[in-house]
Amino acid sequence: MTCLHLLLTLVFAVSLGTPVEIQRPRGVPLTKKQFYEESKPFTCLDGSRTIPFDRVNDDYCDCKDGSDEPGTAACPNGSFHCTNAGYRPMFIPSSRINDGICDCCDTTDEYNSGAKCENTCKELGRKEREVLQKMAEITKEGFLLKQQLIEEAKKGREEKQGKVTDMQENKKQLEEKVEALRTVKEAAEQPEKEAKERHLKAWEEQKAAIRLEKDKAKMAEAFLELDDNSDGFVSVSELQSHAELDPDADGTLTETEVQGLMGGAAQVDTSTFESVWTNIKDKYHSESQPEEPAPVETPPDEVKEPAVDNDSEPYPEDDISEEDDEDEDDEDDYHEDDDKAPPTVKTPEKSHEDEEAMPPYDPDTQALIEAAQKARDDFEDSEKALRVMDDQIRNIEKELSFDFGPDAEFTYMYSQCYELSTSEYIYRLCPFNRVSQKPKYGGSETNLGIWGSWSGPENNKYLVMKYEHGTGCWQGPNRSTTVKLTCGKETVVTSTSEPSRCEYLMEFTTPAVCQEPANTEPSPHGHEEL
Repeated sequence: MTCLHLLLTLVFAVSLGTPVEIQRPRGVPLTKKQFYEESKPFTCLDGSRTIPFDRVNDDYCDCKDGSDEPGTAACPNGSFHCTNAGYRPMFIPSSRINDGICDCCDTTDEYNSGAKCENTCKELGRKEREVLQKMAEITKEGFLLKQQLIEEAKKGREEKQGKVTDMQENKKQLEEKVEALRTVKEAAEQPEKEAKERHLKAWEEQKAAIRLEKDKAKMAEAFLELDDNSDGFVSVSELQSHAELDPDADGTLTETEVQGLMGGAAQVDTSTFESVWTNIKDKYHSESQPEEPAPVETPPDEVKEPAVDNDSEPYPEDDISEEDDEDEDDEDDYHEDDDKAPPTVKTPEKSHEDEEAMPPYDPDTQALIEAAQKARDDFEDSEKALRVMDDQIRNIEKELSFDFGPDAEFTYMYSQCYELSTSEYIYRLCPFNRVSQKPKYGGSETNLGIWGSWSGPENNKYLVMKYEHGTGCWQGPNRSTTVKLTCGKETVVTSTSEPSRCEYLMEFTTPAVCQEPANTEPSPHGHEEL
């Protein structure tokens, strides 16, 4: 086989569209043509040896690097260059040359196998150009949106900074107002406190006087009850009749014990009974107020049955019927009297609690209370307004502290959330906050990580978000999520996966990562030289 037969004639389209014939050995890319000159001996590209040019592509491997056989399968480490005019050039291992399988879209790898290959480069190039054109359009539109986002972020940041400045100034004024109202409140509360204390003291004195009068009345009543013979004296025997006064509670009130209660006297009159009353009033039971029997508690599990006399016969059915008839008649009578005036309801007497209740404040004290309450309300309102303003300032300052990209292009995502629904779960991404997962058909939400940092490559860290310290897995690490950002006209979560246990991956498109498109148009013949 001569060297002429091994040359491949190529047609290279220059910018004016004029065909130019370029000859080089089969399988050699245009960038290495200068190493394959037919008029000179060939030197292996690794420099290991030089051979006559007619041994290039002679189907025998002379060079260790396989560079002398770019168009045959002789060298195991050789490579074949597919020109693929109209599509992307590519290299394939030399072992695939003439193996009956079409690897190059221009069919040049199967020049001597008899395989029926069809040149598909033109169609592949057309499809690729459509994809590239679509991607270029998306990039172009996304970049324009990005510019709008940058402009809006810049404007929004300036507005927020101005708002914080204004709020800081207003905060100072509000702090001064709070302190002034605090002084007013404290000044109003002092006379209120004094007036309330006077009122309470007067009421305590009044209650003490009332209790003293009641005690004197009870004492007088008790003296009359104990003076059985109405001789104006209470004697030992008369007092001894009240067994409830027994000091040692042994069931017997002895004469000695009574004398002890009476201070050793045999009898006392109304003037000296006061000392005796002090000793007995806590135990003394008035004869005019009989002691009520203590209620008997019924066990909760015990069900009371109506008492039945074993000797009596059951009621005859006729008697029951007659009673039922009478009941029905009574019911009829009751309904007939519905229009009559209801019975008079007695007004309950004042209870002990009512008598012990403090009377209303006098008008002067009430006025002081109302003035103090108004001062408190004004102070609390202003203090609440100050807290709200502090929260607003803190939230805005927190937002301004975030790294929203070189030109703040990611600002618009703040306080936003984006969802992706799958067959089982609803995934929720809230940029700069958290990522979560919730079962689609009921169940609690799982935290897949809170905002950590930008984690993209060195040349552009803003291509990857990292969310960490989520809910812990069973006997495993805390969940975390990596969010990969790609250029797109819309801001949307496109996919989620769990590449490894408790580590989630989320794909997210946004115009914020779209780069300015190149001005050069793609070559119709591919991305590499022929």
